[in-house]
Amino acid sequence: MPDTKPLNTDALTQACTEARGLAMDAVAAANSGHLGLPLGSTEIGAVLFGSALSFNPEDPHWYNRDRFVLSAGHGSMFLYTWLHLSGYDLSLEELKNFRQLHSKTPGHPEFGETDGVEATTGPLGQGTGNIVGMAVSAKMAAARYNTSEHTIFDHHIVALAGDGCLQEGISAEAGAFAGRFGLDNLILFYDSNAVTLDAMADKTQCEDTGLRYEAYGWEVITLPDGHDFKAILEAYEKAKEDDNGKPKLIICHTEIGRGIPEVAGTNKAHGEAGVKFIDADRLKLGLPEEKFYVSEETRAYFAEHKAALIEDYNQWQATYAAWKEANPAMAQELEDGFAHKHATEEELLKTIPEFDPEKAVATRAAGSEILNVIAKECPLVISGSADLHGSTKNYIKDGGDFDKDNWAGRNMHFGIREHAMGAIMNGMAYYGLFKSSGATFLTFSDYMRPAVRLAALAKLPVFYIWTHDSIGVGEDGPTHQPVETVSALRCIPNLDVYRPGDPEECAAAYAAAIERGEGPTALILTRQNIPNLKEVPVADRRAGTLKGGYVLIKETSELEAIILATGSELHLAVEAAKELGSGVRVVSMPCWERFDRQSQAYQDEVLPPSCAKRVSIEAGVTLAWPRYTGMAGKCIGTDRFGISAPAPLVFKELGITTEAVVAAVKSL
Repeated sequence: MPDTKPLNTDALTQACTEARGLAMDAVAAANSGHLGLPLGSTEIGAVLFGSALSFNPEDPHWYNRDRFVLSAGHGSMFLYTWLHLSGYDLSLEELKNFRQLHSKTPGHPEFGETDGVEATTGPLGQGTGNIVGMAVSAKMAAARYNTSEHTIFDHHIVALAGDGCLQEGISAEAGAFAGRFGLDNLILFYDSNAVTLDAMADKTQCEDTGLRYEAYGWEVITLPDGHDFKAILEAYEKAKEDDNGKPKLIICHTEIGRGIPEVAGTNKAHGEAGVKFIDADRLKLGLPEEKFYVSEETRAYFAEHKAALIEDYNQWQATYAAWKEANPAMAQELEDGFAHKHATEEELLKTIPEFDPEKAVATRAAGSEILNVIAKECPLVISGSADLHGSTKNYIKDGGDFDKDNWAGRNMHFGIREHAMGAIMNGMAYYGLFKSSGATFLTFSDYMRPAVRLAALAKLPVFYIWTHDSIGVGEDGPTHQPVETVSALRCIPNLDVYRPGDPEECAAAYAAAIERGEGPTALILTRQNIPNLKEVPVADRRAGTLKGGYVLIKETSELEAIILATGSELHLAVEAAKELGSGVRVVSMPCWERFDRQSQAYQDEVLPPSCAKRVSIEAGVTLAWPRYTGMAGKCIGTDRFGISAPAPLVFKELGITTEAVVAAVKSL
């Protein structure tokens, strides 16, 4: 870790003045953006990036770096400024291109676009969950890979959030989880400036945030002056050194928009309202008329600090080399994890046994067997549930529970905190070592949808196990029957949505989720038993599922009609085809997104354009199915909410039956 003493307050004061100037100039040039946080939290940034954090700008993916997350992503110029000054690959020209097309300085920080950006933030509160996932991963990594001879993981997760982040409900879910599980490697700076966007914060809140976090089990440190370098550093060092089983909240009382007195301390400072005053106020700060100015003295200070950071980094590299030589198998596992090298689809499918062809089984139950085979092959796969392991069936046997006394546990108990679960999973993916998954009922995926959307946007390779997938839930009724949810999930770009139609398709869906490295995968599984479609060889069903869509039952005479189906309705399509005769083809469509990525020739082979007589069946809304059936086809499903009754009666009541498919085909 870097030597953080003595603190050069003169150099940091000058750096803060110039950092404020950079933020003013960038927002003014873009004619949009947020000045409040970059100006109000400047001293926090100076201490962290100019003294306290351990990182190497020349190796931004160093395993043992401190991770810094700007949860309040609207204040992105705060992060871009300090990354630039610290020596990351972020030029002054990129700061000048703030918020412009194809720049490395988009309006909100985006993971994968800019070195040093650890998470995609912007939607308030998401970062408060992401940092918990990172802290979990750091604990897991240390427990698995540190040895008595070598410590290779001892870093911290650090973040900056504002009132908006902490007002969002996800902060409560994530904060409670972090406190319960004793994540004392987590340090959250709270930029407490008493302001939100519309008005002063007391317009909408009256709580004592510090007491709230203490109730969660956090240690809380309050700084009356959040601009005091020495106080900030002392608080950070205390938080880092207090190995007391508690995450740390450092409340910094700051002045929003400091440096533009016309708006400072008011809600007008939040956005770009202060831009019209910056020319005069820059001069008052002692800045020259030259825009985007950084002095040689500031450059020299950060160059010297960078050299010290690299010296510490090189010492760690020596330790890592010795550890690697002593532990080659562990080192290979670790490096494969960070490289997202898990078992391939083909390798996994060779290890997953075939299911009993005569036995009907719920895909959630099949998924349990599949996951436990995968867990043996892929030691970095982590499984969690929002208090539903007994129903979602995704517990890794012999994997142990993640907890204070077992940081290496592979089963996460998230509690009834679906939104935090999604954001924590994202945090684990941002960390980059583990393959995280989480489970709940499909209908509750809406509670975690903002985190799912960001996982897709940031190309995070997480996977979701969402069970109880349709009106097949039965007696629990319409609140628990997610008729619209699968279609809604299919609307999210870069999210692969799998709804397997039998246990063999389920095996392939899991394999696809494990191998996928460029985005999340949703596994939509049944509560009720469904038959194993033994009419088709296992290898064909598994291979077809990996393509997203395939011919399950091929016509034996001239093609007359095509029936398309997914999930628990696939066997209804097969039964209908038997009744309709030899000219009917059944196409299984377990993953539309994957099917759409196949070549046009393959798509046309499965769905010949010459055959316009098409019927789809799925126990959900029918809105999107015409993309495959065509407007002349028919879609069997339900465009109303469900009903409370035994599942077979619900299917019959809503007209999702073999008979309905037969009638629809005959009517075309």
